[in-house]
Amino acid sequence: MNRPELHLPDLPEVSVQLGLPALAADDPPSAGRPARQPLPWSYRLLQALSSYLPLLLMALLAAGTWWLVRNTPQAPGARAEGPPSQTPDYTMTGFAITRFAPDGQVALRIAGDTLRHFPATDRLEIDGVRIQATAPDGRTTNATARHALANGDGSEIQLLGGAEVISQLQGGDTLEVRGEFLHAFLRFERLRSHLPVQVRHGGTEARAGGLEYDNLQRQLTLNGPVRATVAPPGRVRPSAAAARRP
Repeated sequence: MNRPELHLPDLPEVSVQLGLPALAADDPPSAGRPARQPLPWSYRLLQALSSYLPLLLMALLAAGTWWLVRNTPQAPGARAEGPPSQTPDYTMTGFAITRFAPDGQVALRIAGDTLRHFPATDRLEIDGVRIQATAPDGRTTNATARHALANGDGSEIQLLGGAEVISQLQGGDTLEVRGEFLHAFLRFERLRSHLPVQVRHGGTEARAGGLEYDNLQRQLTLNGPVRATVAPPGRVRPSAAAARRP
């Protein structure tokens, strides 16, 4: 059986083009093709905005995130701290600080005209300082100076300008130390100075280039040059504290 066959004639090639045909440079508008009209500026602006809109949205989102991070409250210590301030964070005038012993007795009292606290070093500056301390063995110590530098807990004090320390154990001799600089360690009951001092203990009065005094060891070391005056036996020089009494 013969199958039927369909024969198609050869068709000519036809070019296909989408859109309007391009105009040649030398083709006049009257060649049957309409002239391209310029787009309005508002339409071109909308096209530019639509092209850059994703980038603008990303920039606004990043700026909003940065603002939220900068203004979100943080826990104490979470934010990096700046350099410590060199100005006092508080000042007191006509003040008095008292520390009590476990038995309720006054162990330390620091008073003065003006106090300034510096948070950068936790140090105190005191004008017109007056100190009263009582040791566990009952020894009382009074100190005065025009100025003083102390640590935060008051256990270490540097007396500057007209410094005077008077220490006395009830029924014992009085120790008096004067100078332009005295460094007191109240917790360890020590006193030292690298500048000239005047020392009076019992009937002995001395001038020295410095001193080291340890009350716990009952040891006094005078640095040279040393000049001392010793009262004859049975004759005790009156202390300056007693001489000032009415």
